[in-house]
This record gives sequence, structure tokens and C-alpha cells, in this order.
Amino acid sequence: MTSPRSVRLRREAWGFAIGSLFFAVGAVPFYADAVGPVVTNLTFFIGAIFFTLAALIQLLLSGRRPPRRGSNRPDRADWWAAAVQSAGTLFFNLSTSAALITALNDDARIGSGWRPDAWGSICFLVASGFAVAATTDREGLWDPQARSWRCTWLNMAGSVFFGLSAIGAYVIPATADLVSQFWANAGTFLGALCFLAAALLSRRDIPADAAPAGAVTA
Repeated sequence: MTSPRSVRLRREAWGFAIGSLFFAVGAVPFYADAVGPVVTNLTFFIGAIFFTLAALIQLLLSGRRPPRRGSNRPDRADWWAAAVQSAGTLFFNLSTSAALITALNDDARIGSGWRPDAWGSICFLVASGFAVAATTDREGLWDPQARSWRCTWLNMAGSVFFGLSAIGAYVIPATADLVSQFWANAGTFLGALCFLAAALLSRRDIPADAAPAGAVTA
């Protein structure tokens, strides 16, 4: 019989997977050219909502408060990974909302969503660092046979790519051009693929009765 915890873990994994898929599709130039800026930014906006819902499930599974003093270090790292990541998804909600408003309103300030985008990327990197610490304490820094090892490093890679995307998406005030259109798209696309792979792998490995709270960290 499937436990309520396992059901929530699967919903968490599917939330990250669907959110990642929306981000990957939105970052494809052919898609953006075909549907236009409004639909493209709506795609990112919807993807961010799925990220946030999945991150909220993960945080609730990890506990509403930090583990008490005296608990083991991997559990503390798992909680902080979930908490910081949840904050990061809220920043992405802000950045995708600002981008959508800009696409809908020609008078909106271009690039107004960059700061929350940058903070969101930083949060994802920090959360991935906590997840690496938790995995290292439980299974070792490099253990291809461990169940969560692959997901942890896929998510770290995805966070790095999202960071590169945020750098590339910075708007130069004097010209209103991006620092790098290539990395703004490529970083988002590659990062989303890493998160998608990690979410699908974690879902496949969730047992019917239990799973670690930090099994998914996008």
C-alpha cells in the first residue's frame, strides 16, 4: 500500500518535472519565435508556479521548522536545502511575473525582473550546496551506486546553468541589450533539462512506503 508520504514525494517530483519542462520549452528560440513574447513568458510563469508548489511540498515533508539541536547533520542540511530552494522559487515567481507584465505592457520597465531572477538563481545554488552536503554525509561525495547521488549532482549542474542564465539575462541599461542572449536561453534550457532528469530519476526511485525528505532538490 502506498503511504501518504510517498504520494507527496511523487507529487513533488512531478511538480519539479513539469516546471522544468515548461522552462526548457520556453527557452527554445524556435518556440519563442513561433508563439511570441507573451506566450513565451506565460510559459515561464506557469513553470515557476509548478516549481513553487513542488518546493512547498518538499519543505513541508522536511518539517516546518529547522531540526532541533542534536539532530544529525544530513537532516539539518536537507531542511535548509528545502527552505532556501523554496525561497528561490518565490524569487522566480517574481521574475517571471515581471517578464510577463513587460511583455504585455510596452511601457513596463525592461529588465525589472532581473534582480529576483538573480536572487532565485543564488538560492538554487545555495540549496544545491546543502543537498550535496547531506548526500556526502550519507553516501559519500562520489558514489554512482547511491540512489540520490545522481539527483543531487544533476540539480547542482542545473543550478549552475540557471546562474549562467541569470548573468546572461542582465540588461545593459545604456543599450537595453542582454549581456548574452545565448546564455540567457542556453543556461535556462540546460538547467531545466538537468532538473527534469533529476525529478524523473527521483520519482522512479521513490519506494512505496518511505523516502528521504531531501530526495529531490531542484
